[in-house]
Amino acid sequence: MDIRYATHPDHVRTLDSDALRREFLIDGLFAADAMTLTYTHVDRVIVGSIMPVKTQVTFPTNVTELTGSDFFLERRELGLINIGGTGTIEADGTTYRLGSRDALYIGRGMRELRFTSDSADHPAKFYFNSTPAHTCYPTRLITVGEAKKLVMGNAESCNRRTIFQYLIPGVVDTCQLVMGLTQLDAGSVWNTMPCHTHERRMEVYFYFHLSDDSTVFHLMGQADETRHIVVRNEQAVISPSWSIHSGVGTQAYAFIWGMAGENQIFADMDHVPMSYLK
Repeated sequence: MDIRYATHPDHVRTLDSDALRREFLIDGLFAADAMTLTYTHVDRVIVGSIMPVKTQVTFPTNVTELTGSDFFLERRELGLINIGGTGTIEADGTTYRLGSRDALYIGRGMRELRFTSDSADHPAKFYFNSTPAHTCYPTRLITVGEAKKLVMGNAESCNRRTIFQYLIPGVVDTCQLVMGLTQLDAGSVWNTMPCHTHERRMEVYFYFHLSDDSTVFHLMGQADETRHIVVRNEQAVISPSWSIHSGVGTQAYAFIWGMAGENQIFADMDHVPMSYLK
C-alpha cells in the first residue's frame, strides 16, 4: 500500500511539478488481476482499484500491516463504482452484480470480498474509496438509474455536466463517505467552476473516459497561490480541505468524486470569487 502524508499549504507553495505529483497524484490504477491501494493521511482515506481479468480477486485476509485491524473493513466502510464491463462482487456470501457505472456501498464489518468479471475481453474496473466508520450500515447496490441526478452548468461556460450522486444522504446511509460521478457534455471541458474549498471535508477526484492523447489540467492549492497537475486517463488526485479542486480538459471527460470529513452536506462549500484566484 502506497502511503501519502498530509501536507501544509505553506509547504505546497514550494513544490515543483514532480513533487506535486509525488504528493497528490495517484497513478497505476487497474492492474490486471490485482488490487491497488493508496493510503492518504488526509482524513485517512484509502483509494483503490480492482480489475479482475482472468482470475477472481479477493481482499487480503491479513491486513494488520495495512490498517492495524484484523480485517480490512473491521473499522471501515467502502464505496465503489464500476467503470468497466459487468462484474460481480461477493460480500460475505451475498453476490452483487454491477454493470457499467453501477455502485456498491459496503458497510463496516464485511470480512470476505471477492471480485469477478463476466468477460476477460471487457473486464470490470472497480474504483473505490474507503473511510473509517463508527457504525455498520447495510451493504447496498445503487444502479446508475437509482442515483440522484443533477444537471448543472451551461454550454456558454463550457461546463454543462450531469452529476450522479450514489453515496449521499437520501440515497444510501453511510457513516461519512460521500461519492458520485460527473459526466461532462460533449463540448464542455470545465468542472466545478467557479471553484471552491470545503474546510470541513477532503476530496479525491478520479478522472476517466479520456483518450490517450487528452489531458486534464487539475487546479489545486490555495486560491491566492494556485498550482496545477497534468492528469491523464484513469489517474486520481488527492485534494486536502484547504485546496481548491477544479479542472479543465482538452476534451469532455468523466470523473468520480469521493469526500470524507465532518459532514455529508453536498452543497457545503466555501466559494472562491474568480477575481480572487492567482
